[in-house]
Amino acid sequence: MNDIAKLILRVSVGVMILFHGVDKIINGIGGVKYLNAQAGLPEFLAYGVYVGEIIMPILIILGVYARVASLVLALNMLIAIFLAYGNSLFELGKHGAPSFELPFLYFIMSIVIFLIGSGKYAINSK
Repeated sequence: MNDIAKLILRVSVGVMILFHGVDKIINGIGGVKYLNAQAGLPEFLAYGVYVGEIIMPILIILGVYARVASLVLALNMLIAIFLAYGNSLFELGKHGAPSFELPFLYFIMSIVIFLIGSGKYAINSK
């Protein structure tokens, strides 16, 4: 059952983050470039979002170096939290939860994947 739970976690996180990456392919990364510029970072760093939201989720879903990919995804989520919510980290959203709730959950789930590994239902199971 543990390996099935690991598979469900990997596929869930990977697919949901992949939606964000596909959106950025379709609609561009202008918003991420803007956030980088606002934070005083070079705009070209925004292209890293493609690595974090397209390549890493695919690796996580397949279970190919899932631990490494999950750490990269966790870093991507930390950067997203601070770029998008840095000035409002302590504000509550419409329903009482922190405004950065969703990227924080992806961050935590990425850390969990790193800690527990990909399980036996993975291309390189470890």
